[in-house]
Amino acid sequence: MNKFCIIAGLQFENQTDFKESFEETCSLAEACGYEVIETMVQPRRSAHPSTLFGSGKLAELQTLIHETKIDTLIISCDITPSQMRTLKDLFKIRILDRTDLILEIFASRARTKEARLQVELATLKHQLPYLIRTVQEFSRQGGVGGARNKGEGEKQLELDRRKLETRIQACKRELDSVVNNRDTMRRRRKKAGVPMAALAGYTNAGKSTLMNALLELCESDQDKQVFVKDMVFATLDTTVRSLNWQHHEFLLSDTVGFVSNLPHELIKAFQSTLEEVVEADVILHVIDESSPQREAQKQVTDSTLEKLKAGDKPIIYVHNKCDLCEFKANYDNHIYISAAKAQGLNELMDKINEICYADHRQLTVRIPYDNQEMIRLIQNKLTILSCKQMEDGFHYVIETVPGFVEFLKPYLIEGS
Repeated sequence: MNKFCIIAGLQFENQTDFKESFEETCSLAEACGYEVIETMVQPRRSAHPSTLFGSGKLAELQTLIHETKIDTLIISCDITPSQMRTLKDLFKIRILDRTDLILEIFASRARTKEARLQVELATLKHQLPYLIRTVQEFSRQGGVGGARNKGEGEKQLELDRRKLETRIQACKRELDSVVNNRDTMRRRRKKAGVPMAALAGYTNAGKSTLMNALLELCESDQDKQVFVKDMVFATLDTTVRSLNWQHHEFLLSDTVGFVSNLPHELIKAFQSTLEEVVEADVILHVIDESSPQREAQKQVTDSTLEKLKAGDKPIIYVHNKCDLCEFKANYDNHIYISAAKAQGLNELMDKINEICYADHRQLTVRIPYDNQEMIRLIQNKLTILSCKQMEDGFHYVIETVPGFVEFLKPYLIEGS
């Protein structure tokens, strides 16, 4: 069923990023399944405290809504509870601000139990201030007399508020259980000693396309491919895949994309999911190199990583979609690629290995055939680059972390 909407926004003086922000709101609306019938922008020094727009634009919007018969008005910025209520009373249609729109997208895309709970929790927390403000306004109208003087409207609003708060607590309890399971899985991965790389970046920068391209490069099972679509927030649920490159294994996780002014409720709600980034050994910051707003988008991602306390992690800046602009020479931790065309991926994988295995050493050891305990340890815990069966035992060329070097010293072949 088609959904139609009008998108309206305020452009303030000296607001240099308005055009990009407004266009992004239009993209968010389309990603949510809306067909944008009309857009309207009003330049103002500041928002009207109660109606957001001036009286002239309100009349213009009223006419547009009547003529187009749309049932949803989307505001390209966040608005206050009182402004929301005034606009709803005036236009008698559904009003969404930027946060509402993002929450609606997330609600429609959430697939796992964890993602659904996270979105519900963020939505409930976003709705709560609107109810509280309304309850307070009813209370001011109630006069004296305490609870006996409450009107039916105030009683119902208080009941609704309590229901919201009760459900928020229930969501938190359910999420705690899911998060504990995730933490258990994360501890198991850490115990196995396999490094983790996490994809992060602005929404629609090509993170999921990159994950699929790397899976194909490493000849992983096609069933492990993740969902890809050219739209914002195509991926919500965290996906972890195992990759092997040049005898090195590492895990790669794909997380939800970031966006400018990402609602605080969503950052908090998706904290456990985004912890994959915090726990990673290296972050792959994917940048849409073809976007005119790439620098602003990069800053949004860097800022979000700082909020997550992941800003001090090793970062590889992966400049994607270079097939749509130009390939530049790689330098330091900046790699230029095209995930869609599978170009530059070898260099990226080499850089991941270089960082994840920076402290690994290559050794040649001789293990007697009767030392089954040491043979099992090498086969289960270390990376075997080659193995020869000689008269005096197995001759392994292995890669190991510094902590194992002293342990293996008695078995080292001279010159290793």
